[in-house]
Amino acid sequence: MNRTMSRTTRPFLVIIAAAALLPGCAGEAPLAPDQRPASEAQFAKLPPTQANDAIATLRRVTARYHDIDVAFADGFVLLHPCEDRPGEGPVGSVYVHFGRLLDGIIDPETPDALIYEPTRNGHERLVGAEFAIPYGLWSGQSPPEFLGAVFQPENEFGVWALHVWIWRNNPEGLFAEANPHVSCGAE
Repeated sequence: MNRTMSRTTRPFLVIIAAAALLPGCAGEAPLAPDQRPASEAQFAKLPPTQANDAIATLRRVTARYHDIDVAFADGFVLLHPCEDRPGEGPVGSVYVHFGRLLDGIIDPETPDALIYEPTRNGHERLVGAEFAIPYGLWSGQSPPEFLGAVFQPENEFGVWALHVWIWRNNPEGLFAEANPHVSCGAE
């Protein structure tokens, strides 16, 4: 049962602590050299072959997370259980890596979060990845972009975020906010 505690209660405590600390860190305090604020220059549009390479990289580095225990071992924690957002649709369960989230960098080699769908046998099935930048780390005049897709504001978490449906086809698009093929009903 200790494992259940670490999968449910502990991540929420980490989120609450991070949410309390993040606004204080977003002020005038200097950042370490490797934790520079994200800028529009980091999100230059890539030629199609490089865009395909970026998606292939994202699939390659997340393939090991089909085993959710590997994601836990690498530092991902539950941000929120599977949700079906009113007016948007199903999103799934999101597991975030706070070290990656707080670096302010978007890199296909190191996604900030993973998106899972619950299954009938009580497991989670990997369906996508997510990039996110806390509001306090974004210095651009307009929302961040990745491969031409614009990040969406997620005010409840204080971040700009972009879902990438690399493991579940999405008829609404690779970067859509929700995916009608994802179910929170444990299918």
